[in-house]
Amino acid sequence: MVFSSHIFIYYFLPAALLGYYALARAPQRWRNFWLILTGYTFYGWAEPRFTVLMFVTTSIDWLMSLIIAHNDWHVWRHWHRPVPKLIRGDSRTKLQHRAITISIVSNLIALGFFKYFNFGVDTYNALVQAAGLSHFQWNTFFRVVLPLGISFYTFQALSYTIDVYRGEAEAMANFIDFSCFVSMFPHLVAGPILKFSFLADQLKHRTLTLDKFARGVAFFSLGLTKKILLANPCGKIADVSFDAASIHSLEAWFGSIAYSFQIYFDFSGYSDMAIGLGLILGFVFAKNFDSPYRSESITDFWRRWHISLSTWLREYLYIPLGGNRCGAGRTYLNLILTMLLGGLWHGASWNYVVWGGIHGGMLAFERSQGRESFYHTLPRPLRVGLTFVIVLIAWVFFRAPNLSRAMAYLGSMFGFSHAQASANLLPGIFYKPYYLLCIAIAAIVVWAGKQTWDWTQQITWPKAAICCGLGALALAIMATQEYNPFIYFIF
Repeated sequence: MVFSSHIFIYYFLPAALLGYYALARAPQRWRNFWLILTGYTFYGWAEPRFTVLMFVTTSIDWLMSLIIAHNDWHVWRHWHRPVPKLIRGDSRTKLQHRAITISIVSNLIALGFFKYFNFGVDTYNALVQAAGLSHFQWNTFFRVVLPLGISFYTFQALSYTIDVYRGEAEAMANFIDFSCFVSMFPHLVAGPILKFSFLADQLKHRTLTLDKFARGVAFFSLGLTKKILLANPCGKIADVSFDAASIHSLEAWFGSIAYSFQIYFDFSGYSDMAIGLGLILGFVFAKNFDSPYRSESITDFWRRWHISLSTWLREYLYIPLGGNRCGAGRTYLNLILTMLLGGLWHGASWNYVVWGGIHGGMLAFERSQGRESFYHTLPRPLRVGLTFVIVLIAWVFFRAPNLSRAMAYLGSMFGFSHAQASANLLPGIFYKPYYLLCIAIAAIVVWAGKQTWDWTQQITWPKAAICCGLGALALAIMATQEYNPFIYFIF
């Protein structure tokens, strides 16, 4: 179930909000329990069996956090005692170290098995076949189905136990409150990836106000508008261009630009809807996008794109690897390793590894050049344009089905391949006024529009009317569309 679907908007969401607001005067824990029920319903809609996996990993993380906090395997002895918050910087016992290890390893085993088992088998078979050892191939009928959103809720759960271990958060004695953090449907399957310490107080104390509700509706309406009115048409162009057997250079660039707009409006729109739903429920989530295509460097891009992921990677991967504390060479290596793993986090494909390698390599290069490099002497429009082109090239690997198709598409973009006659079918969609208009509007919003976060700081009647009008238009068009993909749904 995704936010931009009839089932969610017309059935699930009204029922979820009706039950939640019926408990407005009830104790906070009752509302948290309702969010657990709706979260598990939302998550298990497509495949109920995966709710068992989420419950098991949630239970392990909760128990390990209490073991860490109490420094005792027998946590039941402490049920009615206050949970101590560890002192940051103090040494930890072997028992606490074992508990955090169990939490991390169990989460990574679940993530690794479900997300990378098929990839590992296919890679192994390809290697032994290339080495002429086909008889060593593992020909198994067993294929693993990827649970929706496992990458997102795994990272969120890991942030909890790690923060407790570091002394940055207090372990939750009540399983309902912690389970609510993991299973809350607004950010369950596609983020934002929120640190536990960011939401800890809100899980215990939050208020439902008219201002939050109004801003939440505005966020959701604008996010839905981004998704339906901009991401979907751009996605149609991208699909036609990337699925073509061959394509001319101009149309290849047009298709890659369309995909860059699709993935931005698709994901930022979903994040807007998630933030809006959080506000409606009384939560304030963190900002996840900040006009990333206006970035002046790749370093700047990762301060603006999927901010919750880049923050998680920095705090839980880059800094533990050593960050910039071990000399220049180690810093560059840490940047590259972080982005390689960040690419692999997106999916089990070498394309994502290459995508992460491009970004990691550019981050290391920019760090090595410093603020005095030739790059920083360029006028700002040129820096923004150059950064966008680098991001655009990297997106080709993100979108193409495999490495060979990605290289072929890049060859078309730079004129190294010759389009066949079949490419004559492409202008039929590329140059229709509707799609040209959508691309033009998308470009205006990307480089001149105001961020949803800033525009909704204060909701006035004119703004409310605009949001409601755009939301209604998006709903009307959604009712007529069969094409309604969501890119990050598979991560």
